[in-house]
Amino acid sequence: MTTLAKKKHIKQPNLRLLLQHPAHFFGLGFGSGLAKKAPGTFGTLVGFPLFWLITIYPLPVQLAMITALFLIGIYFCDVTGKALGVPDHGGIVWDEIVAMMLVLTFTPNQWQWWLTAFMLFRLFDIWKPYPIRQCDAKLKNGFGVMFDDLLAAIYAILMLKLITELFNCLQITI
Repeated sequence: MTTLAKKKHIKQPNLRLLLQHPAHFFGLGFGSGLAKKAPGTFGTLVGFPLFWLITIYPLPVQLAMITALFLIGIYFCDVTGKALGVPDHGGIVWDEIVAMMLVLTFTPNQWQWWLTAFMLFRLFDIWKPYPIRQCDAKLKNGFGVMFDDLLAAIYAILMLKLITELFNCLQITI
């Protein structure tokens, strides 16, 4: 006797879903996750103006705010993933937004460094070096969605620190 596996219904995010629930609105990055191509890149870009809004606060307050956004993001991503029928749908970009904000807190305030931070974060988010890929495969739902981007952000921060130290040692200024 054979059984046919029930195929999960996977929805594509659209404006109606975006506006259906506040968690979808945030999970889909205020609509940036609706981009047909590279929604993660568009979501990452949303992190820049949001980070700019919190730059008036001292670093500990910025980190507390980003931590709160991470924690509430677990809920946003979980609810949106369930509505879409897949836990880590590419249109869910709240994880990229929050992770990019974290990277920017440790990035020199110059456009060249912000561009470098953006490229490094996208590189690690897409490439998923060890242990990011393993965590992405094992951790599911909202926490898993948020956590792999947190790891990619940490990799980007470490690489930025390495590059800035190297530039300082070589007395290279940008």
